[in-house]
Amino acid sequence: MIKSGISFSGMGRFMDKITLCGDNCLYCPRYIAATDEELSAVAELWYRISWRDQVVSNEEIKCEGCSSHKKCTYQLVECVKSHKVEKCNQCADFPCSKINNMLKRSDKYKEKCKKVCTEKEHSLLEKAFFNKEENLKK
Repeated sequence: MIKSGISFSGMGRFMDKITLCGDNCLYCPRYIAATDEELSAVAELWYRISWRDQVVSNEEIKCEGCSSHKKCTYQLVECVKSHKVEKCNQCADFPCSKINNMLKRSDKYKEKCKKVCTEKEHSLLEKAFFNKEENLKK
């Protein structure tokens, strides 16, 4: 659980940093975690949500944003490269089946988060991950 005493010191950057799939990095607990304690809390949260099958190390959970070397669970990194665009919403095929499937999965994760997260955790995750469709329209 993300403890109320954890401030996520990275939250001072209140601008949008929208990923190719519509996530907002500036609210993502993995991206904004600045201490080992925060990273450990995120690793436990990801396990509780079932985004990981075990509590992983701080090194594994830390994120510095999407990049071409990362593996995307939705295969979107590879897709934007093949379509020669930077973000999904720049593609002539947008919205495609990959985007529609991602949005459906995201809705399921949102429901799971409502069940296993605190209000504070859910609020942060909502801003980070559950406004994809709106963010992609920007």
